[in-house]
Amino acid sequence: MIGLGRLERYVMGRTLAGVGAALAVISAVILLVSFVNLSREVAVRADVGVAQLFGLTLLQAPATILLLAPFVFLFGGIAAYVGLNRRSELVAMRAAGVSAWRFILPSAGAAFVIGVITVTVFNPLAAAFSARYESDRADLMENYLTDAPQEVWLRQGDERTQMVIHAKARDTVEGVVRLKAVSIFVYQKDKRGVPAFKRRLEAAEARLLPGYWRLTDVREASAGENSVRSDSLSIRSTLDAESAMERFAAPESVAFWRLPAAIRMTEQAGFSAGGYRLRHQQLLATPVLFAAMSILAAAFSLRLARLGGLAGLAGAGVGLGFVVFFFNEFSGALADADIIPLFAAAWAPPVVALLSGLSLLCYTEDG
Repeated sequence: MIGLGRLERYVMGRTLAGVGAALAVISAVILLVSFVNLSREVAVRADVGVAQLFGLTLLQAPATILLLAPFVFLFGGIAAYVGLNRRSELVAMRAAGVSAWRFILPSAGAAFVIGVITVTVFNPLAAAFSARYESDRADLMENYLTDAPQEVWLRQGDERTQMVIHAKARDTVEGVVRLKAVSIFVYQKDKRGVPAFKRRLEAAEARLLPGYWRLTDVREASAGENSVRSDSLSIRSTLDAESAMERFAAPESVAFWRLPAAIRMTEQAGFSAGGYRLRHQQLLATPVLFAAMSILAAAFSLRLARLGGLAGLAGAGVGLGFVVFFFNEFSGALADADIIPLFAAAWAPPVVALLSGLSLLCYTEDG
């Protein structure tokens, strides 16, 4: 707010109020839909109360709200500028010789700053809430889930050793990852870096403790040798509980500050980190996307109300916002398929939206 005149502060305040109202409406809809879906999922538990369902809803909703956050700036900005237009405040500003750039750019700058805060603060919080939601839901539905447990595949390693871990099921108790019916294939790299099979471990259970896996009821077999049984065995691990859980989760569930480490550990284990790299670039582009939506909202709302067609133009702005959203999703799908570069997939939608808004403003404002 420093260095801004009264007019800029007034328009920014109205814009942020519109964004806040849009956020409240979208959040309420998301909470309602999430609550209904959870009620259906846990219908088998007759002893689950409304408070428990609402608590799970509050944990699940933030991730969805952040996904739809660009629409908050689009809808809120359109509502704010249309309101200013209908009250003839924009007409008065234009009559006084005030350029639209004077009050639009500060609002876009505020959207950019909010985008930075969203990525660096709210995204990690939403990721933590999502992890807590998965854990609480698993505890709540224990022995009630009808789906067969999903098999688990993990991979860890360093410059000399690679291990492929397969398990029939997994769970997490008090932050400790437990795998059931575990098979571990250990490979040793030669001087050329080519991995060669060294030994295989079979265990009834594996617990991930700080720095190592603790195996119980183990049978170990090396290449060309007989198997050896033992009650327990410890092997070194390059994973911790959080990074191991991230291997089970989608890239969208990993917090912004954890993504560089997830990329490094995934590539070190020999996997492709394309999904994590794409998510990292998309989060870096989020502030630009928020600013672009703010500018688009203004570009489609500055037509004078007395000239007519304002509602249709605002509706076109909403439609363009959906086009940008689906363009973003489509670009991500193309990047996942290695059709286009990750950087282009992450940055093209916000940059195109920003340039579209600036072009329309230049046409309507400067001719």
